[in-house]
Amino acid sequence: MKTNRNLVVGAALTGFFTIAALISFLWVPYDIEALNIADRMKTPSFSHLLGTDHFGRDILSMVMIGARTSIAVALVAVGIGMGLGVPLGLAAAARKGSLLDELIGRGNDLVFAFPSLLIAILITATFGPSALNAIIAIGIFNVPVFARLTRGSALSIWKRDFILAARVSGKNSAQISVEHILPNLSSLLIVQGTIQFSLAILAEAALSYVGLGAQPPTPSWGRMLADSQTMISLAPHLALAPGLAIVFTVLGLNLLGDGFRDVFDPRLRRGRT
Repeated sequence: MKTNRNLVVGAALTGFFTIAALISFLWVPYDIEALNIADRMKTPSFSHLLGTDHFGRDILSMVMIGARTSIAVALVAVGIGMGLGVPLGLAAAARKGSLLDELIGRGNDLVFAFPSLLIAILITATFGPSALNAIIAIGIFNVPVFARLTRGSALSIWKRDFILAARVSGKNSAQISVEHILPNLSSLLIVQGTIQFSLAILAEAALSYVGLGAQPPTPSWGRMLADSQTMISLAPHLALAPGLAIVFTVLGLNLLGDGFRDVFDPRLRRGRT
């Protein structure tokens, strides 16, 4: 059996940052709230593997806790999108052509009419910058993504013979959706979930970059980039560490999604051999 390189590399990158985030709950090299002006803007060394920032704080410690922030925000936001979007998509597919289907479809179009980052900025600017409002903002945009994907895929499954057999056995639309439609969509939803997870991390970093995400003293990769932009010529490592963390996390999630797609769809795997 040929090794799925995308899945292996994606899992390795994603697992690395996930483990770093979990470790940060128990231990980080230095206290990020302790300022040490004497060691400010130090380049990477044995004592500070990624250097220090303009307040003398250890960048490795901040990147580890920043991973915790980004992953937590993205995980909950995607969970909200999937938890609301999938039932809406199943309901729309089960009642195709009905008023409910039309309302769900127009609601999806309304959300898609605005860029996701604009919606997030509008919500966080209205209710105040915080990690919670960032989660809500990113989660709202994920709802129509999963709703539209679920509805489109479910409609094709509703035409299959085993669904007709389920109807003949006396099952109603809700039972068929939960017992037959949803299990057949699980692989597709897993792949889409990993893609949306990477997009949510980018959205969280963008919101933090403009000051609308997690607030100090909680570290965030996006805010670390914002803080470093005025000193990038003097200390490029300030931007390099959080920037690479974002790049490799998103890359890992995209490779993971691509690997899952190959696993769940053998036709794609054969096409790439």
